[in-house]
Amino acid sequence: MAPPFVFPQILRALEEDPEDNHRLFAQNPVDVTSLRPSDLEEFVKGVSFDLSDRELFCIEYQDVFDRVYSLVRSFYSLPPPCKCNLVESLRSNLSVLLPNVDSISRSAQQGQEEEDEVPIIDRITSHRNALKIYTFFLMTIVVTEESHVSSVDSTKVVGRGRKKQIIQSWNWEPQRGRMLNLIANSLEINLSLLFGSSELDENYLSFVVKNSFSLFENAAILKDPEAKDALCRIIGASATKYRYIVQSCASVMHLIHKYDFSVVHVADAVARAETKYSDGTLAVTIIRDIGRTDPKAYVKDTVGADNVGRFLVELADRLPKVMSTNVGVLVPHFGGESYKIRNALVGVLGKLVAKAFNDVEGDVSSKSLRLRTKQAMLEILLERCRDVSAYTRSRVLQVWAELCEGHSVSIGLWNEVASITAGRLEDKSAIVRKSALSLLITMLQHNPFGPQLRIASFEATLEQYKRKLNELEPNRPTEDSSKEPTSDVESCNGDGEIDDLQPEVTSNTHLDSLPDSCQPENGEEIREKDVSVPDIGNLEQTKALIASLESGLSFSKCMSASMPILVQLMASSSASDVENAILLLMRCKQFQIDGAEACLRKILPLAFSQDKSIYEAVENAFISIYIRKNPVETAKQLLNLAVDSNIGDQAALEFIVNALVSKGEISSSTTSALWDFFCFNINGTTAEQSRGALSILCMAAKSSSRILGSHIQDIIDIGFGRWAKVEPLLARTACTAIQRLSEEDKKKLLLSSGSRLFSILESLITGNWLPENIYYATADKAISAIYMIHPTPEALASTIIKKSLSTVFDVVGQDQAQNDTDDNVVDFLTTVQVAKLSRFLFVVSHIAMNQLVYIESCIQKIRRQKTKKDKAAAENQNTEENPGAMQENHSINAELGLAASDDALLDTLAERAEREIVSGGSGEKNLIGDCAIFLSKLCRNFSALQKHPELQASAMLALCRCMIIDASFCESNLQLLFTVVENAPSEVVRSNCTLSLGDLAVRFPNLLEPWTENMYARLRDASVSVRKNAVLVLSHLILNDMMKVKGHINEMAICIEDDVERISSLAKLFFHELSKKGSNPIYNLLPDILGQLSNRNLKRESFCNVMQFLIGSIKKDKQMEALVEKLCNRFSGVTDTKQWEYISYSLSLLTFTEKGIKKLIESFKSYEHALAEDLVTENFRSIINKGKKFAKPELKACIEEFEEKVNKFHMEKKEQEETARNAQVHIEKTKNMESLVVPSKVKDEPVEEYDEDEDVSDSEIVDPSMEEQGDSLKASDTEEELSNTEEGPSMEEQGDSLKASDTEEELSNTEEGPSMEEQGDSLKASDTEEELSNTEEEPSDSEEVPDSEQNTSGGEEEEEGESESRNVKKVNRRESSSSIRRNLRSGSRK
Repeated sequence: MAPPFVFPQILRALEEDPEDNHRLFAQNPVDVTSLRPSDLEEFVKGVSFDLSDRELFCIEYQDVFDRVYSLVRSFYSLPPPCKCNLVESLRSNLSVLLPNVDSISRSAQQGQEEEDEVPIIDRITSHRNALKIYTFFLMTIVVTEESHVSSVDSTKVVGRGRKKQIIQSWNWEPQRGRMLNLIANSLEINLSLLFGSSELDENYLSFVVKNSFSLFENAAILKDPEAKDALCRIIGASATKYRYIVQSCASVMHLIHKYDFSVVHVADAVARAETKYSDGTLAVTIIRDIGRTDPKAYVKDTVGADNVGRFLVELADRLPKVMSTNVGVLVPHFGGESYKIRNALVGVLGKLVAKAFNDVEGDVSSKSLRLRTKQAMLEILLERCRDVSAYTRSRVLQVWAELCEGHSVSIGLWNEVASITAGRLEDKSAIVRKSALSLLITMLQHNPFGPQLRIASFEATLEQYKRKLNELEPNRPTEDSSKEPTSDVESCNGDGEIDDLQPEVTSNTHLDSLPDSCQPENGEEIREKDVSVPDIGNLEQTKALIASLESGLSFSKCMSASMPILVQLMASSSASDVENAILLLMRCKQFQIDGAEACLRKILPLAFSQDKSIYEAVENAFISIYIRKNPVETAKQLLNLAVDSNIGDQAALEFIVNALVSKGEISSSTTSALWDFFCFNINGTTAEQSRGALSILCMAAKSSSRILGSHIQDIIDIGFGRWAKVEPLLARTACTAIQRLSEEDKKKLLLSSGSRLFSILESLITGNWLPENIYYATADKAISAIYMIHPTPEALASTIIKKSLSTVFDVVGQDQAQNDTDDNVVDFLTTVQVAKLSRFLFVVSHIAMNQLVYIESCIQKIRRQKTKKDKAAAENQNTEENPGAMQENHSINAELGLAASDDALLDTLAERAEREIVSGGSGEKNLIGDCAIFLSKLCRNFSALQKHPELQASAMLALCRCMIIDASFCESNLQLLFTVVENAPSEVVRSNCTLSLGDLAVRFPNLLEPWTENMYARLRDASVSVRKNAVLVLSHLILNDMMKVKGHINEMAICIEDDVERISSLAKLFFHELSKKGSNPIYNLLPDILGQLSNRNLKRESFCNVMQFLIGSIKKDKQMEALVEKLCNRFSGVTDTKQWEYISYSLSLLTFTEKGIKKLIESFKSYEHALAEDLVTENFRSIINKGKKFAKPELKACIEEFEEKVNKFHMEKKEQEETARNAQVHIEKTKNMESLVVPSKVKDEPVEEYDEDEDVSDSEIVDPSMEEQGDSLKASDTEEELSNTEEGPSMEEQGDSLKASDTEEELSNTEEGPSMEEQGDSLKASDTEEELSNTEEEPSDSEEVPDSEQNTSGGEEEEEGESESRNVKKVNRRESSSSIRRNLRSGSRK
């Protein structure tokens, strides 16, 4: 019997001679690499023959074992045929060996009674040995070949030619899969008899499992379904069947953490093990191992956290029941810092809610437990919607969307989810807003309330079912009726019937049968039907339906309330916000959410977006909403949109219509339908719809001018006919259509109906039949049409001006002739005169402006013709002469200046023509010039214009137009214009003048340059419209380089914090666009803005917001570094603490780099004096904290040293300030005490002389109680001062602070002397004596006697001693005072 086979650590360990000689090893291995190919082939054939011809466990025979070992050892060097023969022999023997295990088991059970046990044991041992050896060699071949293939794949070079070198000449992948499947099969049979127990040989399992997991690390193997399936079976059997749990769990965790591609396959292997063996031990062990992991570990290992999270989600998807029973160990990780783990747990809960609680079997208690568990998970998901991480919030919303799609959200929870999601629309993170929008779209698509969610329909239906519920409950308390919503009552008339509401029932049986497209058409039929609701059953069913209707009503209200937020999102800078908001609005319109259609109108301006994706979203939404298959329906949709749109929307609509016409989305049949609407060929067409149809046709004519040419006569007849009096705006639209005609159509029009058209346009301008609010826009278009198509427009324009002038002054003449009329008639005529005068001024100014444009167009036309003529002459000359002669001719003309003289002559003519339009003040008078003089005088008559603000608006607008035309007229009236723009009481006048200033700045920049400050002053106007127009004008001028950014730009910066959101947004947009120009001008402007804002009376919060926005627009590191130095230098130029705080705050907003931190440290001298302020120091500490986050160890040390230095100087400066304050208080007290000395005694004292720069009272505090003692008080004070000076520490030892002796002296004197209030104007000597006697440390004070006693004793020795003490006092006082000043100065210098 052969010795047992023991699995070695490595293959070559089989060559080692065992010490106990009790295991199988390779005794005589052959070096097959040294054999010739023929000999090698014979050697392999011999091994294969022995394996196939002899018994199955011949592999344990020493000679066979040695030869097989020799081939496996050098397997990678064998030729492919030899590899194939060896593999097939080993695999076939093992495949035959496996079925014999069962037969051995049966024979062993029978042989225990009939035969000897020894042969059975020998057979079991031989089969066990053979199984181990076959498994070892096959697994070793797989691992060896895979490592060889991987190394070859990583080093091979692909040839450039068409033929590629064949790396493998034998098909290895099928062989690999079959070998691994065979090993997996060996683990799945009953091996307990071979190994003597259910637990297999540790070495055997370890070898198989270890190599299986190593193969799991190869992505190529996992792509092979057969090999992957075999590996999953091996892992499942070893871990579950043979309880190899701990090692398998560790290997699984290693795979998950290190190899992201293996996550899904490992989860598959774990799930298969549980499914096949009905044992989830491996899954439970892994889950608990993950749950026991420290959450902080996942913060550092982000890749591992991501992989672990994916594994948990995959496992929850495959094993929801196992995960649901063990999810409790994972819940604590919600409190961890790793958002990836939280994301995964959210996904796990979503999978569990969707899959783990679908069983209907079980008793009541188990169902209740499952329901409570599911409810707890849903509550966690709702709570996670407010997670601190935006990624987690986004993931939660995605999970809710998956649950809604799977119908896993109950109606009771539906509204709560919708409410939270609507709140997330205002999240600061774009990814969260995107997920919230997607979730609301999903909730609309899968809502359980039906395809119509109109609030009115829900309220009407709910009211009806509530009445039916009252009928079913006759004894119901009447109080319930008072609790009904007021909106339900308001929707009913006095008879209790529903008034003008579609009584659709929102239950599924009724709503699902009504498609969206049928609702508008079938509305009348539905209203004609009986409004009674269907009987749905008993009382409980009615209550359930009412509850469902109430939930649907709440959902509809929630969606309707989110419309304003969606409008805001359409203005977002994030393209995903805009695109998803448009998609949600489209879905809301489909479900008839209230307010959705009005919000969709607001997507039109987004057509001008520079982001291609946004424009495509707008275009797609426009097509899906307004473009229908039926041309008539499409035309009706478009014309209604044109009628209801404002000026801005019409511009956007024109842009979209042009694009759709060019792409063919608006077909010719739609165009024909529009003409039918315009010509009233469709029944029921109104004049307003006719005007809308013509507007759309005018828009389409920009892309295809042929559209209008076929209906010129209809445009004149209908546009200016009787329908124009019904719809006055129709005439304006007709004028626009005439301007859009092609050149060919204009010529036809002049020939056929030119005179008629011009007479109509003249009557439009000079007539009085148009309403006041429509006249100006219509006259504008009419004058433009005249100048567009008339061959000599100035002739017709002069006629119009004269006729308009005659109507105005005829009325004036009548006024003067009828002076005897009563006041009412005068008022009426005056009103008529003002209105006509306003129209006349508008006509004159607009004709003058169009004349200027006409002159410029004529000049351009002449230049084009000249260029074309020169080009044709050059081509002709080129054919007749050689190119050299032509070039020489051109050079001669250039030298003579012939070409330049032609252009100069043309410019001179143009300037002269422009001057002749408004020639007021010159010798050459003309009609408009005379009107301009009158206009200038009229605008200066402020008292008259204040009575008629409408006239002032027209007059100032006309004046501005005339100023735009003529430079001299502009210069002479600039003072008037700025006076009006500043002082006019009407905000309309100020607003119009502000807009005109922008045009004047473009036209005459040199004239307006001195008035720049006045233009910026408009940003401070009290009127919102004036400020808005000022922001727009200045933005246009600055961004287009028409005005230099001067020192007043801080006015624009203040507008960032304007109370009106529109103005604030415009100011932010201006600075955003300004930051894109060149090298970001904001970088250069920021220090100046900072200085000017610091001097303004601006709230601190507003200043912080402005600077935060401006600094946020600076992105370059070099500019940030330069700003550090610039801002630090500003500290030395200012002394105001407020400016110090603002500068330091601005510094704290900068994004610091390593160079920036170093510059800040180097500039310490420039701001050290400001560190005494607490806010300044806090801002510097904020900078230091930022620097610590990114600093390397060397820089971090410097930052910490800098922090210590800042804190030290802060404390020192605070102490210096405290010292200075104490000294100032001391000086003031000393002065007050000296003023209290009796004048007679002061006169007796010798006068002490001090230096001018010395402070007299720096080192002494005079006790007010000594006031009555005269000269003796002085002597005692001197002695007290000397004694205190000796007791206190020296001045040099105290540094920057005041001496303790001075402080004690002040405190002691303050305590000793009674307050001035208690003593009045005089002090009692007895009180003084009592206080002095209590002071032991001042013997000089305690020995004093009053002046009266001194005079009584009257000794000359006393007088001499007093004189000496005075002299000593002088010297010490000077020395002490000088010493304090020196220390204070040195402290301030530090």
